[in-house]
Amino acid sequence: MAADPLTAAIDKGAPLVVLSPHLDDAVLSCGALMAHAANRTSVRVATFFTEAGAPPYTLSGRHYLRLAGRPDAECLYRERRAEDEEVLRRLGVAWVHLGLTDGLFRRKPMVSGRHREWLRRALPEPSHIYPTYRLHVATGRISPYDTGTLDRARAVLETLASTPRTILLAPSGVGRHVDHVLVRTAAELSGHRVVFYSDFPYNQQHPLDPRFVERNGLARVEWSRGLAAKAALVRGYRSQADALFPGGRIPEVPETYLFAGGAPWLS
Repeated sequence: MAADPLTAAIDKGAPLVVLSPHLDDAVLSCGALMAHAANRTSVRVATFFTEAGAPPYTLSGRHYLRLAGRPDAECLYRERRAEDEEVLRRLGVAWVHLGLTDGLFRRKPMVSGRHREWLRRALPEPSHIYPTYRLHVATGRISPYDTGTLDRARAVLETLASTPRTILLAPSGVGRHVDHVLVRTAAELSGHRVVFYSDFPYNQQHPLDPRFVERNGLARVEWSRGLAAKAALVRGYRSQADALFPGGRIPEVPETYLFAGGAPWLS
């Protein structure tokens, strides 16, 4: 049986760059395929949102820290970056942490003034671009205050895709986290060779956006090899695994990849 276009391109040595919104998304969604690709071509994970802001945190930010069992966001993100490096080193792939601030902690441009500073400390929400998780971060709507972040993400993609034949793997935004949608949007607008992945584990509760699939004419292929070994990699993200998988069991779900039509550029 002939390989699907993505697997065939990897087996022929096409370089692979996985666009990871956060410090675990690449392995969660693409870990099994990356393990296969690492033995055949160059693989690099580029993680966009690798930093947290300083306090004061919003109520949603504090709730996230409680779930992670950590009191300080900057300390948590140092731990998360170290976890990511450890897991990707085990996987045998390269990585880059791009240093953008996670959506839950991104702030609007500062306005000077003693009164405004007092208000920001007393009530952090108005100074944040996405003041709540449920009503802002999880809606998938990129704020007008966040166009600068989108511009930076698009500029980064030009560098990441500079090697000939490079394939970008980008999130499809399942679950509608604004950081995932932002990276997806940057990839859609880039004009480069992009294959989208279905965001795990969010795809266990949420469907693909049908408008996104339709406007890109996407066909899907599933990857089922190496899922048992992938679970061990996911557990390497110790600060996140318990919150993502409360029962401790990581389901062996095939990875899903989507590309436009027959994707002749993959051949």
